[in-house]
Amino acid sequence: MKLFNKIFSVAVCAAVVGFAQGAEEALPPGSVMLSDMGAENIGLQTVEADEVSFETTAFAIGRIEEVPSNHAVVSSRIAGRVIEVLALPGDQVEKGQVMLQVESRQPGDPPPVIPLKAPISGMVTQSHTRLGEPIDPSAEVFDVVDLSEVWAVARVPEHLAAQLQVGAQARIRVSAVGGTVFVGELLRFGTQANLESGTIDAVFRVPNPEFKMRPGMRAEFSIVLDARDDVLAVPRDALQGTPTDRFVFIRHIDAPNVYVKTPIVVGEMNDELVEVVSGLFLGDEVVTRGSYPLSYAGGGGVSLKEALDAAHGHEHNEDGSEMTAEQKKAKDAAKQAAAGNGGGGNPLLTRFLMIACGVLLVLLVVSVATRKPRD
Repeated sequence: MKLFNKIFSVAVCAAVVGFAQGAEEALPPGSVMLSDMGAENIGLQTVEADEVSFETTAFAIGRIEEVPSNHAVVSSRIAGRVIEVLALPGDQVEKGQVMLQVESRQPGDPPPVIPLKAPISGMVTQSHTRLGEPIDPSAEVFDVVDLSEVWAVARVPEHLAAQLQVGAQARIRVSAVGGTVFVGELLRFGTQANLESGTIDAVFRVPNPEFKMRPGMRAEFSIVLDARDDVLAVPRDALQGTPTDRFVFIRHIDAPNVYVKTPIVVGEMNDELVEVVSGLFLGDEVVTRGSYPLSYAGGGGVSLKEALDAAHGHEHNEDGSEMTAEQKKAKDAAKQAAAGNGGGGNPLLTRFLMIACGVLLVLLVVSVATRKPRD
């Protein structure tokens, strides 16, 4: 009886092993397989995890202001009447360009006409006159501002001001402009702090060659405090999960259409990058754009064979190796035989039943051979 039990245990183990060998090799849990069209639909993009110079930044908000020395006023030196207006608010004018024609009150036939010209190149921000209106030397006619450079004024906490030096850099985003990131340089601090908010103005000089930024626009600042070299980091867009459960998706090394959910430990973050303390290796291909849809795509039931078939457009074996022409013919022949027999059932189940029948037959033979004759 003991011999029978041992044989039975070995046989069962053999059956289980045989069945397990027939199962497909599954990818890591959390894997998501996408078709080329699916990846295109979510705009999927990837970058390689790399060691960079990581900047520690501080966040602040503020406004765009004109540079005071870049603001000019157009006025008339004589009294008269406006007979022609050649510039409107929003127009770009060049230095010396005629903006207004004024008919003098001095006698003449016809009366003398005096042109008013732009004192600087820039944008007409305000017009204070209309056609036919009387004008005198004390009146402002136009405001012209050169917006090729502007001031971005951030309201920074007083304790942060101590960490900033003239020349410090800031990345500036203006929601009215879109996704453009402007780089500014700290020029000076304000003349006094705000007692209620505990902040002080930090004035950054920002080039504005396309005149996209206008005075009064709201701005967000990422002010650079310091930098560390050789820090493994990925873009913030790649980071998913909660503060206690951070993860990214990386492209599977053998199946380009499969993306694996990978837990990571993060360090510092700035407005662009997140430091990766552990969980990634240098050169891992990390999903940036499209990582949010992937986090809700599910996965885990994808096999290596399915992933490679989808990625390469041809069939593979269960172990991931490319299926040869002979193997394809054998597989097709097996399918045809199964169809001719009215089969088409699960081949894994068929294999398991065959092994189980063989094991039971062996047990039956062993049982008969070892049975002792009754006295």
